[in-house]
Amino acid sequence: MKRIAVLWDKAKIRAIGLLMVASVSLGVSGSAEAQKVTAVPGKPNLLIGAYDVASLGYTEDEYFISGEATSYSSATPLGTDGNWRARPLSKAGYTIRLVVLRPKNAAKFNGTVLVEWLNVSGGLDAPADWFMAHREIVRKGYAYVAVSAQKVGVDGGKSLGMDLSLKKVDPSRYGGLVHPGDAYAYDIFSQAGRAVRNRGSSNILGGLVAKRVIAMGESQSAHFMTTYVNAVDPLAKVYDGFFIHSRFNGSAPLDGSSIMGQVNPNMPATVKFRSDLRVPVMTFITETDLVGAARSGYYAARQPDGKRLRVWEVPGTAHADTYTVQVAPIDTGSVAIEKLAAAYTPTNTMMGAKFAKPVNAAPQHHYVLQAALSGLERWVRTGKAPAASPRINLSQEEAPQPVRDANGLATGGIRMPWVDVPATRTSGTGNSGSIMAFLFGSTEPFDAATVARLYPGGKLEYLAKFKIALDSSIRAGFILPEDREEILGLAAAMFPKPESK
Repeated sequence: MKRIAVLWDKAKIRAIGLLMVASVSLGVSGSAEAQKVTAVPGKPNLLIGAYDVASLGYTEDEYFISGEATSYSSATPLGTDGNWRARPLSKAGYTIRLVVLRPKNAAKFNGTVLVEWLNVSGGLDAPADWFMAHREIVRKGYAYVAVSAQKVGVDGGKSLGMDLSLKKVDPSRYGGLVHPGDAYAYDIFSQAGRAVRNRGSSNILGGLVAKRVIAMGESQSAHFMTTYVNAVDPLAKVYDGFFIHSRFNGSAPLDGSSIMGQVNPNMPATVKFRSDLRVPVMTFITETDLVGAARSGYYAARQPDGKRLRVWEVPGTAHADTYTVQVAPIDTGSVAIEKLAAAYTPTNTMMGAKFAKPVNAAPQHHYVLQAALSGLERWVRTGKAPAASPRINLSQEEAPQPVRDANGLATGGIRMPWVDVPATRTSGTGNSGSIMAFLFGSTEPFDAATVARLYPGGKLEYLAKFKIALDSSIRAGFILPEDREEILGLAAAMFPKPESK
């Protein structure tokens, strides 16, 4: 968490200043209540990256939204099939914040707005999907809205990290926020989506008109969004699609109890997606998510793809990895290949914690995720579903693990050149030494003898095989053509150097 704390401090310094607040009423219904939008000048406290978003051709604006949110209960017992019937339970006032990133040049806006349920597992509002997919978001001209949907991000609470909540890091700016608890988070997220669609004088997109609005969330946020899809979306009908990134086998409770605490007896341990999904749902599953560790793996919730469901399982990937923490903060799209490759250097120290093994440094999580987002957007826009993913092969035991090949890499799933033409052994499991170690997987470089056995022709043979595998992945729809040259450059830069004699 040390690195995050430093970046947060930098963001806080930039945010210091008097708040000149302009308030307007928003005539949009959220739980049948009028909503108020407040523009907040100055730099938002949101850990976007080590770069200025203006350098990407984007603007960054913050708004407080206020209104009355509804909590929900279940009209019937919650089953594992996800076919839930929610009903309104109670109401409470709220004031939370949104951060809006949009193309400065309106002509570059592609008409789609991504609304992210910010992740609070580390004790702060973290835009996890922005981290992993911002290159695709920017080059395709999406607008992006970050939502402080959960109470931990606003007021603090149970997490895996320090208290870096908004009120803690900048009480002068965020002291007036009010979050009534996570039971109301679902409707708050619905109201955020409605605010995005507003075309009146209170348009938070700077005059842009949202043609499509897609919800997204990673890890803990993915668990809340699974519950949202199953219980709330049939009532709210706000979003045109859902991008659910890295969930395990269960989902978040309706009653607002913490997902970081004890297992909720009112929630089924395993939760599938409902069979009558209203809109497309794309789910991205890493090795870590699939077989679990501290939490039970997604394997227990596996279900076939359907008319509105796609699940991509990606071998060799971890829930979080080197890209998440070391590469994403510098990755503007114009960074030299050598610098990107250096940022991927395997390390066993991450966010102030020291792990037993180097954390997962495989690039495919980032690149396949961008293809998944692109596929979902096209699905929402045109009705053409993305390619179906093969499933990762699992052992036949009570706590299954991936079936591994002779190089120790998972078999099955979406085949990427990093697993079919490997230079290192990467996994979503196998690390220890910290409370967060299970999230980061592991990287084990091959020794010189293994590299020589796999590629007797050396680097040239490796790159020739890698290129063939990469082009196969692009044709299959699991890697975007726009990423091809960068990936080939990284492959060349990251190939193990011969040992000096």
